[in-house]
Amino acid sequence: MRYTSACQTPRAVANGSPSREKIRPNGVEETGKATFKSRDFDVRPLLVIWEMTQACDLKCMHCRASAQPHRHALELSTAEAFNLVDQVANMRVPMFVLTGGDPLKRPDLQAIVQYARHRSVKTSLTPSATPLLTREAVFKLKESGLMRLALSLDGSTAQLHDGFRGVPGSWKRTLDAVEWSHEAKLPVQVNTRVTLHNLHDLDNLVELLTSIKVVLWSVFFLVPIGRGQISNLLSPEEHEAVFAKLYAASKRVRFHIKTTEGQHYRRYVLQQHAQAAQSMTAIADLIAHAPSGVNDGKGFVFVSHTGEVYPSGFLPLSAGNILWEPLADIYRNSPLFLSLRDVSQLKGKCGRCEFQDVCGGSRARAFALTGDALAEEPCCSYIPVTQGDLGWSEILTIDGLALTYHKLRL
Repeated sequence: MRYTSACQTPRAVANGSPSREKIRPNGVEETGKATFKSRDFDVRPLLVIWEMTQACDLKCMHCRASAQPHRHALELSTAEAFNLVDQVANMRVPMFVLTGGDPLKRPDLQAIVQYARHRSVKTSLTPSATPLLTREAVFKLKESGLMRLALSLDGSTAQLHDGFRGVPGSWKRTLDAVEWSHEAKLPVQVNTRVTLHNLHDLDNLVELLTSIKVVLWSVFFLVPIGRGQISNLLSPEEHEAVFAKLYAASKRVRFHIKTTEGQHYRRYVLQQHAQAAQSMTAIADLIAHAPSGVNDGKGFVFVSHTGEVYPSGFLPLSAGNILWEPLADIYRNSPLFLSLRDVSQLKGKCGRCEFQDVCGGSRARAFALTGDALAEEPCCSYIPVTQGDLGWSEILTIDGLALTYHKLRL
């Protein structure tokens, strides 16, 4: 494979409706460990993420929401939250993720989790490691029906993690919460944001995650939005180096590894499988049988604290509001979501790449760096085999970050 250097409005309530689903053949999961049946992402997403609030007592340097201590006056009410749960249930979405801000800032959190269980909706929660996160809170959430606790851990040491989070003691409370979750028999996922600040610590972090027995490590790659600064963005080569670490770790750890806004990790995994097979036709066969990859607006939908619907929390383009129209209609029919799921509309090398359906590049990062959600992934070094020989290079500088692009001779 060839590479190149680069990088108050009326609050009406809407109801969703169920619909049939098509199943595609089994394919390689992005962890490189397992297979699963891919869903028809035109019908329903794999995940619905709800930003319950933007209130949070941490001061994370990379916070997407630029969270503040106090709750917003127009956050969804408890009744509106229940209606959202109804819509998720009717769409038969596999997982409903409750995030923030800090969901623990909402006094109705437990009631919402209980209602989700009543509607047979599986829930995961991403709380902040503040004094609101206690052993009692963990046990109550488990008793209410919570299926998984997702905790943020950005370093193997308190100094590194607390530096990220802006509040001393966050690292220790996170590890305490892991223990409380084990006591409550609640599966634990760890989320890590990879930036230049913790790139050197990933191997140590893998060892820590192994010792604390997590079930999933979700690795988030920076999108410069909110407090996330472009100066902390990894170069395309650094993305590849992280992919190599993740893939190597996936071969020896018991927990699963997935990426968020690192869609091109799926391409990397398929390449490694093809190399292991030592077959010239292996990569084409793997691409043909791999499931369509989850991407912003494609298997993934984000509902804000006020009900706005976005392709992801990192792509600030609203397609509607659940207070005015059903979530299912927005996801299935909005021009924005339809365009994001149509790989033929991708531009640049993503539009010509043989991995475009498996990967598709980060639509959020493309928008953040170029203003076009369909532009090519700025932080991918892979050159599609359909592009032919490389021609000349040019330097594109965005907010002080120099990215080298290689162009084709025509």
